[in-house]
Amino acid sequence: MLLIAYTLNGQTDSTASPLVFTGYAEVYYAYDFNQPANHERPSFFYNFNRHNEMNLNLGFINLNYNTTNVRANLGGMLGTWAQYNSSAEQALLKNVWQANVGVKLCKEKNFWLDAGIFPSHIGFESPIGKADDALTRCIMGDNTPSWESGIKIGFTTDNGKWFLSGLVINGWQRIARVDGNNTPAFGTQITYTPSSKFALNYSTFIGSDKPDDVRQMRYYHNFFALLNPTDKFRITLGFDYCMEQKSKGSSEYNHLLSPVVLVRLALSDKWSITGRGEYYADENGIIIATGTPNGFKTSSFSVNLDRKIGDNALWRIEGRMLNSKDKIFNDEGEAVNTNTFATTSLAISF
Repeated sequence: MLLIAYTLNGQTDSTASPLVFTGYAEVYYAYDFNQPANHERPSFFYNFNRHNEMNLNLGFINLNYNTTNVRANLGGMLGTWAQYNSSAEQALLKNVWQANVGVKLCKEKNFWLDAGIFPSHIGFESPIGKADDALTRCIMGDNTPSWESGIKIGFTTDNGKWFLSGLVINGWQRIARVDGNNTPAFGTQITYTPSSKFALNYSTFIGSDKPDDVRQMRYYHNFFALLNPTDKFRITLGFDYCMEQKSKGSSEYNHLLSPVVLVRLALSDKWSITGRGEYYADENGIIIATGTPNGFKTSSFSVNLDRKIGDNALWRIEGRMLNSKDKIFNDEGEAVNTNTFATTSLAISF
């Protein structure tokens, strides 16, 4: 993820102190025009998902130790994002932001081995909202792992243009394994950054998030491109595709796909605007199950306006509308196709 990938990609500053303390807090208010009585927005949202109340989306403190040959991170978190994302974890793990150690495997090359709990290798968005172009996460970003637990080998070329990584992890958005699952999951990542104006990434996940006796293998592909033609204009293009076995040992698969595009324009040094369009199709409920005839087939459009307040604070406001093929949303007891909401947030990092 954007603000903490620094500690995992092998970049160090020999003039800085090896021990660095950082923190982050983002408070928000979201209003869902479908007005859910329990104040919970649709279950496939994990960020900014409480309706009509002031709340903390994410707050964390992190201690990073970084030298030429050794590095480590230890951090704790609070907030509604942490609460809903960690709901399946054991009690002592629910508030772990990250906990990992790494060693450099080659004196002359940027070749590292990291183990523990660390940011996900899938996706272009970060849980740290201040680092993202849009206020809320895209559907794709909210429903792919934000962290993972396992072992990671990473290599960055001397010119910094290529980053290659292989992972053995405990599962899909898992710190502790699912009961009955003894099958490791695997991941890969290839990132090509020829210049500050362009980056291309391809990440994969292979594994199962179910007990071994009902194991369904999942093959997930994540592509994205970041284009910065000028200092004021940025385009993000993403596409995810997933196949999962219909049943254990089956040669037939369910499919999921999701394209997304974001366009950000800096209006001045302090103001910027971002527009986003996306589509998410998960007919058979690989990740988002609805129980409706066509499953989850939903488009989303949003616009957000950002105001930079100094170097470490950001105020944002966003309007977003979703439209689904089936009536999967609830509007005061009535099933409807649409969901519209507005969100504002204030984020501070230190």
